[in-house]
Amino acid sequence: MPRHEGCAASGVPWRESTAAARNDGAVKLGLAGGALCVIGGIAVLAGVLPPSELATIAERVWPVLLFVVAVTIVAELAAVAGLFDLVAEKLARAARGRTGMLWLLVLVLAIVTTAFLSLDTTAVLLTPVVVTMARQHRLDPLPFAFVTVVLANTASLVLPVSNLTNLLAAERADSMDPWRFLALLGPSAAIAIVVSALLLTVVFLPRLPRRHEAAAPPEISDPVLLRVAGVVVAVLLPLLVVGIAPWIPASAAAVVLGAAYVWRAPRVIRPALIPWSLLLFAGGLFVVVGAAEQGGLGAITSTLVGEDSVWQVAGAGVLAANAVNNLPAFLALESAAGGGERLAALLVGVNAGPLLTPWASLATLLWFGRLTAMGVEVRWSRFVALGLIVAPLTVAAAVLPLAL
Repeated sequence: MPRHEGCAASGVPWRESTAAARNDGAVKLGLAGGALCVIGGIAVLAGVLPPSELATIAERVWPVLLFVVAVTIVAELAAVAGLFDLVAEKLARAARGRTGMLWLLVLVLAIVTTAFLSLDTTAVLLTPVVVTMARQHRLDPLPFAFVTVVLANTASLVLPVSNLTNLLAAERADSMDPWRFLALLGPSAAIAIVVSALLLTVVFLPRLPRRHEAAAPPEISDPVLLRVAGVVVAVLLPLLVVGIAPWIPASAAAVVLGAAYVWRAPRVIRPALIPWSLLLFAGGLFVVVGAAEQGGLGAITSTLVGEDSVWQVAGAGVLAANAVNNLPAFLALESAAGGGERLAALLVGVNAGPLLTPWASLATLLWFGRLTAMGVEVRWSRFVALGLIVAPLTVAAAVLPLAL
């Protein structure tokens, strides 16, 4: 059997253009992570963060970060195999030229991708797919691009694996059971998805033509890799909701899919598949926030989130996420929020709320980098204007089940 040394999917113009954006974003994130690690190291050496507390942090976060690495590798290799392109093409064919139906199917695809493969997968890998699909069908790509960034955030409340903050919350509650997570946050997640999807539809769908042109199907250079990727992802998705620690099936999927690439396209397997910059950033952030808590951060955050109201917790999450970033916002506020409905309200705030500033969510920054590489112009003023509509309405509606 001949080996294929290049990418598994060909005829996809966005792959090379997004590589530069990926590298640029990784460098910036890595520099920020390096700075955080230096600050954290100083805190440890100065005795602000005792070694025992550092060990506790490491014990808590290693399964979370291992899952992030594994699912990132699976998503990247599945994208190179052309799996997302093929799914998008199937959806376009099912729409039969009806733009409204295509819009609905893209919404569903963004929701499913975010729920099972995380919001970063939607922002990084699905965004260029739907933009390319829109262009091939002679449609304005910007509305479809906004679908991916908004739903990457608002649909990230569904499962523990949907967002890094969810995994941390599940670890804090000593439960990785997705069914218990769904029981608590399921109604809020459903409301957040419906509200944000309806707002996107009202804002953007009337601007699109009712019918669109057909497009040629994507070219797949290695059908074997495509089939393997399809099977691996199809098996992985249900395993993420059966109660197994998510890093176990995700790691197994990464090993199986990686082995297939070693066989068919070994040059694709490279260290860059591992999100080193994200690991550095997250690791440094955990240490810095841990040191800050030892230094008295808890007194400040307790005042911000109050003692009883889920509304105040969610509001603090929204404000903190948009002021700094949703990950440090969650880490800083989780202890003061406590558990149960208040912890769920914090997740609503930091997951569905970071749509007001460009830096509020890492997924948003990655999304913007992809669009820039593809030549899609997005004015931040337009992003903020949309966020001012979507974020408050979505968060307020999603907190209602928790308040009741």
